[in-house]
Amino acid sequence: MRMLSISKLRRLSGVLKSELWQQNRLMSAAAGNRESIYTTEHIQMKESLKKIIDKDINPNVDQWEAEEQFPAKEIFKTLGDAGLLGVTKPTEYGGLGLDYTYSVAVAEELGSINCGGIPMAVGVQTDMATPALARFGSDELKREFLAPSVAGDRVACLGVSEVGSGSDVASIQTKAVRQGDDLVINGGKMWTTNAFQADWMCLLANTSDGPVYGNKSLICLPMDLPGVKLARKIDKMGMRSSDTGQVFLEDVRVPAKYIIGEEGMGFTYQMIQFQEERLWAAAAAVLPLEKCIELTVEYTRQRKAFGQPLLNNQVVHFRLAELATEVEALRSMLYRAVSQYVDGNDVTMLASMCKLKTGRLAREVTDSCLQYWGGMGFTNEVLISRFFRDFRLVSIGGGADEVMLSIICKYMDTLPKPPGKSK
Repeated sequence: MRMLSISKLRRLSGVLKSELWQQNRLMSAAAGNRESIYTTEHIQMKESLKKIIDKDINPNVDQWEAEEQFPAKEIFKTLGDAGLLGVTKPTEYGGLGLDYTYSVAVAEELGSINCGGIPMAVGVQTDMATPALARFGSDELKREFLAPSVAGDRVACLGVSEVGSGSDVASIQTKAVRQGDDLVINGGKMWTTNAFQADWMCLLANTSDGPVYGNKSLICLPMDLPGVKLARKIDKMGMRSSDTGQVFLEDVRVPAKYIIGEEGMGFTYQMIQFQEERLWAAAAAVLPLEKCIELTVEYTRQRKAFGQPLLNNQVVHFRLAELATEVEALRSMLYRAVSQYVDGNDVTMLASMCKLKTGRLAREVTDSCLQYWGGMGFTNEVLISRFFRDFRLVSIGGGADEVMLSIICKYMDTLPKPPGKSK
């Protein structure tokens, strides 16, 4: 065995100590600012949004939850005036032209709202209905639909899911048939967030009879056109302050120029939109999950059982420590995915992992915390029960857990192979 000289050992020890000092310095900086993908400008944006939330949103959330709808046009206008509805959108259409880390910063801070429905409705406007339009739409479409959405003057919704087509986007049946310079649309959409307050819909429809992955187009659809019928408002278990509707489309006529980008590319554009939607969902869940844990720590410290605070039981404080660790791991995976995304990398697999982890962790955190609240947790008087109901959707909406697993398996190359094929 080759031995190092004393002098070399000392030099190596000095290098290691220097590296350790650097690591400790970075760790200390990270402890002061965990948002490692954020700069001072990100933090200032988050603080500006938090002021709006504290002043205009959280004081009214309980009322809006009871009314099963919040005033989207009013809130969106406030956010639009603050520049928060188009942080990544082009400046020529009223956006700030910033990179996607700023959108994540907004999504994360929206998590300080005391419900899941309002952040979801905002996310539809910013990261679900408008990304394809901003990337691929014509200048005319951007000025008619994107610019007023960024300003908060128009509310957008996304029309993808149908009664028989949820996560299986390729199976949608809504058709848009050309007649001269127009498209005539027939079909319907289900689970449409913002439906009853939306001014326009980013609609996915079949525009030809070709292969299912190449026959679809995204279309800007004004919601006040003849033939657009709001069939019903859906009574949901959670997300109650966000209106969700079923929409019927009967001989709705729009100009063919309302197609976003290239005709037949709608499925591809929607898959690109889904990546941002899934990262957004993870970002919006971090603060509520942390809040669940923090509230549960406070409650179990005050609540006594068998002569001592419930928090004193090792099974309780160990479990809360485990959950806090899992939330921090989710945040780290999210930031890694976002960093790679803004660098231009394909993050389909990482975004799917983030979405999967968020849905499952949301169920785990809210269920575990609710248990420690006992009978009080089963009432509608505490945030824990609201978050328990609201965040159950994360494992379903935007692609169910099973779809995320399928995508991950595809990238891992672990899906079953057709008979006779080894690769």
